[in-house]
Amino acid sequence: MNVMKKRLMAMICLALSGGALADDALPVQTLDAALHAKLPQDIQQSGKIISVNNGSFPPYEIATSTHSLDGASADLARALGTLLGVKIEHASVSGLSGVLSGINSGRYQMAIGPIGDFPDREQKNDFIDFVREFVVFAVPKGNPAGINGLDDTCGKRIAVMAAGSAEQVIRKQSTACTAAGKAAVTVASFTDQPTSVLAVRSGRVDAFFSSQAPLTYFVAQTNGQLELSGQGKANGFGDLFQGSVVPKDSPFGAVVLEAYQKLFDNGTYAAIMKKWRLQDNMLKAPGRNLAGNTGVKP
Repeated sequence: MNVMKKRLMAMICLALSGGALADDALPVQTLDAALHAKLPQDIQQSGKIISVNNGSFPPYEIATSTHSLDGASADLARALGTLLGVKIEHASVSGLSGVLSGINSGRYQMAIGPIGDFPDREQKNDFIDFVREFVVFAVPKGNPAGINGLDDTCGKRIAVMAAGSAEQVIRKQSTACTAAGKAAVTVASFTDQPTSVLAVRSGRVDAFFSSQAPLTYFVAQTNGQLELSGQGKANGFGDLFQGSVVPKDSPFGAVVLEAYQKLFDNGTYAAIMKKWRLQDNMLKAPGRNLAGNTGVKP
């Protein structure tokens, strides 16, 4: 991580810690023996769950080191671990592909996330969804390139997270641009969000297309250099659910879903989301693979 990226992450962490509520405002959990008994035997015996992340999804995931995490997801993990009677250890890897492949290989038991839930991803993974998200653009102040939605990206330079859903959408949009006789989108893929934000600030790209919750916090730390655009529009997405990722068809997923439901019911989920100013992203109840369940409403 270069010096500029370190400084940006430090600013974000400081701002978030200053804006969040105190930890003592969160409900205290106790062990649920029935849930613990439902955990896979290997987890019960080891007494731990290894959760993988890519370390850059504020205000949900803020990696403070390779094996430590801050943010809303870290608070959820602590509550989840206490409820299940295990320790949740965090491991950071580079990029979303590394997160998903690590779960598929069995190296990690889960990704606390939240990670975008899409039908194609559900083919190899199960998602325990707990938030709804929106996808917008971070642009320089004044929006000089005039990017107010997906249709405005033809001929523009757009940064995205590598292997993420926004990259798929922007590449599809680029094809639509050329089919209409317009210039293609120049797509710049990065493995983390701080680098993408820096690309906009330095003028290497015209915008960063990504999730609204983290972009809101990144933009707030740029002293007015960046702003959001494309808000209130679909931007190539329908209902976008995000959640924790577990191995496909694993009994462990049912345990995680039940545990999340308890955190919803006892007020912990709402307290954590409000602590990190994420109340606009809350769901009424957690769900499994909501992207593939068209009957589920957020």
